[in-house]
Amino acid sequence: MSQFHLIDHPLITHKLTIMRNKKTGSKDFRELLNEISMLMGYELTRDLPLQDVTIETPITKMTAKMVSGRKLAIVPILRAGLGMVDGIQSLVPVAKVGHIGLYRDPETHQPVEYYCKLPSDIQDRLVILVDPMLATGGSAIDALTLLKNKGCKNIRFMCLVAAPEGVAKVLKAHPDVEIYGAALDDHLNDHAYIVPGLGDAGDRIFGTL
Repeated sequence: MSQFHLIDHPLITHKLTIMRNKKTGSKDFRELLNEISMLMGYELTRDLPLQDVTIETPITKMTAKMVSGRKLAIVPILRAGLGMVDGIQSLVPVAKVGHIGLYRDPETHQPVEYYCKLPSDIQDRLVILVDPMLATGGSAIDALTLLKNKGCKNIRFMCLVAAPEGVAKVLKAHPDVEIYGAALDDHLNDHAYIVPGLGDAGDRIFGTL
């Protein structure tokens, strides 16, 4: 059964507070998102399996451990998810990157798919789906469904800020997917924005306010 994992490391909490501040500009917002994504990436990859390898240090031969052959894929939900890719990939440079394009219809608040490009062996990889905001849950649910339709069996969803309503919907729709977030906020307002939230992540990343 899936669950919501709150990653509330003091450095993550500190950086997220700066991101929430409306006075924080796009450059600092992007850099902080990258840093938080890397810090969260440590937790998401905590249980990667290790294997024994034989190496030779400057002193002697030894048996040491390295991450075994499990392959990773990072899949951002466009466009805001792009801001989280580099942070995770800096930890796992060999991870492949796919892209899923969804936008929220301003009238219905429902996600609309407009782009999908994934690694050819995506079904064999541990997939980390990323999007800074988990609001209504519609985009995450659709993206997870799309990945499963492509044969993915091992998926984790990582967000920065989540609303309880969105978390509940994703857990109900995809009970096998673990969700990781840096904050669980209070609620959604009438415009389906997270409160207190941090505004529109895409606009703040790309300066399109």
